[in-house]
Amino acid sequence: MTFTKSYSGHSTDDNGQTMQELLEAEESMSYAVLRRGDVVEGSVVAIDREGILVDIGGKSEGHVPANEATSVASGEAPLKVGDTVLVYVVQPEDTGGGAVLSVDRARAERGWRKVQRLFETQEIFEGEVVDYNKGGLIVSIDGVRGFLPSSQVMGLRADAGPEAQLDDRLKEMVGRTLRMKVVEMNRRRNRVILSERAAMQEWRSQQKERLLGELAPGDVRRGIITSVTAFGAFVDLGGADGLIHLSELSWDRVDHPSEVVKPGDEVNVYVMNVDPDTKKIGLSLRRAQGEPWQRVTGRYSLGQLVTGRITKLTSFGAFARLEEGIEGLIHVSELSDRRITHPREVVREGDVLTLKVVKIEPERHRLGLSLRQAVEELGEEAFHRRRDDDAD
Repeated sequence: MTFTKSYSGHSTDDNGQTMQELLEAEESMSYAVLRRGDVVEGSVVAIDREGILVDIGGKSEGHVPANEATSVASGEAPLKVGDTVLVYVVQPEDTGGGAVLSVDRARAERGWRKVQRLFETQEIFEGEVVDYNKGGLIVSIDGVRGFLPSSQVMGLRADAGPEAQLDDRLKEMVGRTLRMKVVEMNRRRNRVILSERAAMQEWRSQQKERLLGELAPGDVRRGIITSVTAFGAFVDLGGADGLIHLSELSWDRVDHPSEVVKPGDEVNVYVMNVDPDTKKIGLSLRRAQGEPWQRVTGRYSLGQLVTGRITKLTSFGAFARLEEGIEGLIHVSELSDRRITHPREVVREGDVLTLKVVKIEPERHRLGLSLRQAVEELGEEAFHRRRDDDAD
């Protein structure tokens, strides 16, 4: 740009603007007003050993000294010219007119602001476990280290075993991502206390409300057995527990749920009822498997030899279980080719025998079996050999 003398004696540029006008125009330009503690975005202009030059909309570029950019050096993706970067204003203007900035403090400030927001809103968030000590786990929240006490870790109690065993369990959790809430914070003391237990209780409550709105009688869902009691088993459906009553665990008679399921088992369950007022969900394990008598005609035929276990003796015969939910009756006349007064003369509860199907009435849930005819068909020697094999 060149300046010439105008007829009025003022210097002008090539476009006819005077020096005074240019100075006034520059002064009228809007520059960012910076204050110590501001966190602003800028564009990387240059990088060298001394630090990083960043354009933050000021009169001149701001400077990030090398000792204020250590997190950049240790990061997985180093900065390059043209990148957008978040910086903290350490000094709005130095002797050269530029701002002194910090990348490290900006990241810490961003982390603390996030912690503050999470604490105020009590929002559930996910955090990575980065370390542990004898009292609990250390979690990183955008660079801020929070403490998750052992008592607030789901499934982990400080008094649940020897100290060495607890230490091993804490060590195993490093690297995991957990749901948690900020339950206490004091920035001045650099203190952030977290709770997975509180987060999971709230999360499960939210999931239960969602499931209560979604579930309908007749649905079949996948779940995990969480606990077993004398009256049934509880199933986690993904945030809400439902109950399988003892009578709905199996088509067979069950004395205790532990005969059928144990904690940790994955099962398909049939939704029997959902009560939004009491928030109770009634489930059935046996109905999810289908009514066994509906399959009888496809699995059994007259004259077929089958294997059954004697389950009950009565004065008129013995009952034998062929599979879950399917029992047949061996009438006393079909137990032996000799006259007997009670089934106990021939069989005992628990015996595993080869039997012959002599009657099928699926609509009445009846199946007639014969021990006598099975022996006749196989012959005594073959029958007893087969009986020994079945017992093994």
